[in-house]
Amino acid sequence: MPSMTPPGGPAPAAEHIPVLLGRVLTLLAPALAGPAALVVDATIGLGGHAEALLAQHPRLRLVGLDRDRDALARSAARLAPYAERTMLVPAVYDELPRVLADLGVARVNGVLFDLGVSSLQLDTPARGFAYAVDASLDMRMDRSRGQTAADVLNSYSVAELARVLSGYGEERFARRIAAAIVRERTRAPLHSTARLAELVRNAIPAATRRTGGHPAKRTFQALRIEVNDELGALARALPAAVAALAVGGRIVVLAYQSLEDRLVKRILVAGATSQAPPDMPVVPPELRPELRQLTRGAEQASAAEVAANSRAASVRLRAAERIREAA
Repeated sequence: MPSMTPPGGPAPAAEHIPVLLGRVLTLLAPALAGPAALVVDATIGLGGHAEALLAQHPRLRLVGLDRDRDALARSAARLAPYAERTMLVPAVYDELPRVLADLGVARVNGVLFDLGVSSLQLDTPARGFAYAVDASLDMRMDRSRGQTAADVLNSYSVAELARVLSGYGEERFARRIAAAIVRERTRAPLHSTARLAELVRNAIPAATRRTGGHPAKRTFQALRIEVNDELGALARALPAAVAALAVGGRIVVLAYQSLEDRLVKRILVAGATSQAPPDMPVVPPELRPELRQLTRGAEQASAAEVAANSRAASVRLRAAERIREAA
């Protein structure tokens, strides 16, 4: 499968370390052993997991999705030795059904989601994801479309901003921060990450600022999720990914914050739960679980991995296998 991503992008950053790589490879391996196996990396990022999967399985074909065209260019460079077995597509992961239909693919053997903001986005100050470096308030994963973080901050009401900060950032002081943002923008529109970070810091009680990391962390997370509709896209993408799995196919999801992980847990647990009444003596096939959970709860990175890769500190991994076709 030739790449749809233009060649010649910059080489990936040498320091990029895929999170929980060994565990991801182990969980997906039984589903990818066949001669015509196909895996979807729904968030290919810098291509670390994809590269390892293609190296481990010499006959494996891979479809890689990412809304970030910079990331796709980096992945194309990294995966150049496997170009004949890869297809890289600029798409959000909830576009998976369309992508597979366009490729004429009915079933896949594996799906991987590595959620959240990527190393490339965090390490490129101009993208506006980081509060530690002053930059434009963009935060779009696909910079060709959609509203920016500045658009949200300068147009939403106090109530709308508080909803975003509370719902997506789990911020205790959402209303105070929202009110401060609306007051500040009457003086001049907000466009700077440093200005926003300082505004949030000043809006939070001094005693709270001294614990729990940077006081703007939750606000930046919430804005990023709102700008990119991350939870909405994930709620649409996960059922579609499960539906695309062949029997014996496996799905692995790496989540980095509680809202994502709760959504992943709910969907995978539902698929692994019988739909029959508890007192039914014989459960018909169409009411039996479609999935078998492969992890007991959410797995975390070891202390050794976190020491080597700080971005693994908050990861929660869940996985499941399709055990029957949908009714």
